[in-house]
Parts: sequence; C-alpha cells; structure tokens
Amino acid sequence: MPETGKLYLVSTPIGNLGDITLRALETLRAVDYVASEDTRRTGLLLKHFEISKPQIAFHEHNEQRVIGRIVRLLQEGKSIAVVTSAGTPSISDPGFIALWEAVT
Repeated sequence: MPETGKLYLVSTPIGNLGDITLRALETLRAVDYVASEDTRRTGLLLKHFEISKPQIAFHEHNEQRVIGRIVRLLQEGKSIAVVTSAGTPSISDPGFIALWEAVT
C-alpha cells in the first residue's frame, strides 16, 4: 500500500505576484496536483512562475463532488496543494470545511 499523500495549504499573493514566498513556490513545484478555487487565476500564477501541474477545480459549487477525488489521490500517495484566489486557504474559503472533515 502506498504511503499516504500530503495536503498543503499554500498562500498566494493578494496583489503583486512578486509577493509569493519561496516556500509557496517550492511546494507548488513539488506537488502532484493543485486544487484551485479559481483555475484561471491559479493558472496565471503557475504560468508566471513556469510551474506546470494539473489543477483540480475545487470551489463551493463542486466541493461535494470533488472531495472524494482529492481523498482518493491522497490515499494513493499523491501530494496536493490547496490554493485560493488570493491569500491563505482558511475556514471561510470554499471547500475548506468539507476537505477538513474528509482528511481528519
């Protein structure tokens, strides 16, 4: 059985893309998938930093459907970064409560 994957909550810049942290860039480069609240916006961020990772759209309109896929990927040993449109993923963001319940 593969080792359980890792889930990372990654902060993204609120305004200037240059405000991203080195740790955030390291994590985004290292993970297998990026679960994004807004794939278009996250796609621009990833492209700007020349990071090519598959994205999983994860927002309030699909969270119940997508949470199972995220949990399965983690169980398969995949690593996933969760990002929001801007800032740090937290309790008020779409999908966070469902994700928290699924992985705890």
